[in-house]
Amino acid sequence: MDTAEVILSVLVVVIIIVSLLSNVLVLICFLYNPEIRKQVPGLFNLNLTFCNLLLTVSNMPLTLVGLVSQAQPGGDGFCQTVGFLETFLSTNSMLSMAALSIDRWIAVVFPLRYHSKMRHKDAAFVLGYTWVHSVSFSTVAACLSWVGYHRLYASCTLANPRASSRTQFVIFTVFFHSFTFLLSFIVLCFTYLKVLKVARFHCKRIDVITMQTLVLLVDIHPSVRQRCLEEQKRRRQRATRKISTFIGTFMLCFAPYVITSRSWKMRLADLVISNMPLLLLLQHQHFSPQVRPVHQFVRIVELFPAVPINPHWGIVSKCLTYSKAACDPFVYSLLRHQYKKTCTDIINRLLKRSSLNASGRRQENQGNSIPTAE
Repeated sequence: MDTAEVILSVLVVVIIIVSLLSNVLVLICFLYNPEIRKQVPGLFNLNLTFCNLLLTVSNMPLTLVGLVSQAQPGGDGFCQTVGFLETFLSTNSMLSMAALSIDRWIAVVFPLRYHSKMRHKDAAFVLGYTWVHSVSFSTVAACLSWVGYHRLYASCTLANPRASSRTQFVIFTVFFHSFTFLLSFIVLCFTYLKVLKVARFHCKRIDVITMQTLVLLVDIHPSVRQRCLEEQKRRRQRATRKISTFIGTFMLCFAPYVITSRSWKMRLADLVISNMPLLLLLQHQHFSPQVRPVHQFVRIVELFPAVPINPHWGIVSKCLTYSKAACDPFVYSLLRHQYKKTCTDIINRLLKRSSLNASGRRQENQGNSIPTAE
């Protein structure tokens, strides 16, 4: 292993630890707080946490093994099962994020009709669709033997070892990424930009009321006025920062892997399709039937050389995909006030119990140390 592979291995270990601890903490908060369980977004967060936890304990360690050993972890059947699971969990995670964005859009844009539009049975229907969607693509890939070990990513994922089905695999890849990554990205952009528009509108209304109040209160202290203006500025930036985090983390973590995957699988097909006019032109040139196909291939390679993808970049793109499972608990759950309060309550309860146990032991020791009268 070279230095880059050692660094990437350490990065995978860090991602596994952070993802495991953070997602377990979200699950504990969900089980501890009944208010979180009653809310509809809690179901989407639970589904996302379930996918992240399963991805952490099943796929990430095997990627680490493949990276360290430079070989396929397990047999072909085992790797196909792991690849099916990885495809299912990644798709389900993307669609869960899209479902969370739809929930926020309805809550902000239609606040008075939120409880009638987004009920628990509606959330269950949406989650049912995410599972059916994810299982469908994963099953098709598994049945056609399009999941297996991919050396570029050192993991069991979508891969096509057979050259005979290259065209079908390219079509499947385009459809798969279009109806998972691209669909989720469009939903995220549409919903969160609508939320941002409403948030800015309310911020402007609050700013007008704040400025009118500051004008009327002529005797207000300058420091209080300055604090009001600073809070006004922070209020405008808060919504933009949150929405940029939602969309930015999605693109930063998933886009490199999707782009690398599509460029790796479609490079040869794009090369042929984009040069169809050149092929038609060469057909009319005066070459012998034996020389003409070879000449055509040489000219295409000369004009559009196929540059191989750096294997380190393939591992980096896979690590970015895994890092989404580590940052999702913070983006969608743990940084919210309700989850912070729940974590604080759990910690206080544990500390109180430990302090009670310690005081009980001290009293017991003191009782045992009192000398008995003879």
